[in-house]
Amino acid sequence: MRFDELSLSAALLRAVAAEGYDKPTPIQEMAIPPALAGKDVLGCAQTGTGKTAAFALPILQKLSATGETRGRRRIRALVLTPTRELAAQVADNFVRYGAQTTLRTVVIFGGVSQVPQVEGLKRGADVVVATPGRLLDLIQQGYVELGGVEVFVLDEADRMLDMGFIHDIRKVASHVPRKRQTLFFSATLPEDIRVLASDLLYDPIRVAVDPPASTVELIEQAVCFVEKGDKLNLLKHLLSVPELRRVLVFARTKHGSDKVVKLLKRDGVGALAIHGNKSQGARTRALDGFKAGDTRILVATDIAARGLDVEDIDLVVNFDLPHEPEVYVHRIGRTGRAGGRGTAISFCAQEERDDLAAIERLIAMHLIRVSDHPHRSPIPPPPVTTLKGREKPGSGRTPAPTEGAVRRSSDRGHRRGPRRTHR
Repeated sequence: MRFDELSLSAALLRAVAAEGYDKPTPIQEMAIPPALAGKDVLGCAQTGTGKTAAFALPILQKLSATGETRGRRRIRALVLTPTRELAAQVADNFVRYGAQTTLRTVVIFGGVSQVPQVEGLKRGADVVVATPGRLLDLIQQGYVELGGVEVFVLDEADRMLDMGFIHDIRKVASHVPRKRQTLFFSATLPEDIRVLASDLLYDPIRVAVDPPASTVELIEQAVCFVEKGDKLNLLKHLLSVPELRRVLVFARTKHGSDKVVKLLKRDGVGALAIHGNKSQGARTRALDGFKAGDTRILVATDIAARGLDVEDIDLVVNFDLPHEPEVYVHRIGRTGRAGGRGTAISFCAQEERDDLAAIERLIAMHLIRVSDHPHRSPIPPPPVTTLKGREKPGSGRTPAPTEGAVRRSSDRGHRRGPRRTHR
């Protein structure tokens, strides 16, 4: 299917073409038609498969179809996201896709001065992309009125609940008209999201492109069993591969990410950290440097597991395994985006083996066991068990990261498929 078969307006088709997009991704192909028809949609697809365009394009079509707004613009579409970075990224997509319309988009999030955001609201906004906390703040101050919202979107809904936003979501929803179109999109759909969806969506069209919590097939996933005290040495071993131009490392805590950066710098390895204790300016500079290639290594907490859309991340390293297995899916989804190949390597200490088992149960496959790296744990790896669903062999000798998986990631650009719309 081509984009021009999706009943999109000429202006949106020109914007999509200007972005270099050719064919819609499966989630776009399945979600855009019911969204254009005004139906509520509950969408689930792997991260990096184009969920943002799947809701942004129908919204822009709907809002632009009524022509220019006379008088002061009212907020007609509201998109909630869990993080500042994702809010900024989604808003940027609305601006780019709507470049040939007269619609205005304003982004709202905390950690920075509210003055420019308030000024943008006063000038008028058709679309607001926001994090819940700052949005409720501005509602209370009288700067935001949501009585005219026609489309309400929850992006990365499961992460919103993980971060404790359930009460804020319900508060925001209470300010939005009951008669509206509601769109939920996420890479995973745990039970609490289904309950929330049943409260906020009306007779939704359910769209699931891949099995819930599945991972992209083109991402090679491996695990190294290593003791906690040897993790930094193993990380430096991986980073010694010069072909790795852009590496994203996930640590479990803010302090842990700062410590990894400090120890890498002590050994002459440049890196920057991004987490919630950093100022928004520092976070933006770190992310911009990573995107531009000026920063080779970015060490992050799970704030970057969603909303970080950087092309050609050669390697994702789980320095610490997440306690919530769903987070693993989002972390490794930062590589292998837009139809490209990627590599994700997880470090598993003895105390994290239960976390690894939970991850493998969730994704219904075994990570490749790397048995010959120089810092392997003296404790034998856990046995490979039978899992329901698809499986990837995980026992026996596999190439060490620097010999196999990592080097293959560095040449994946030569094997990328056609560029496709992605977040």
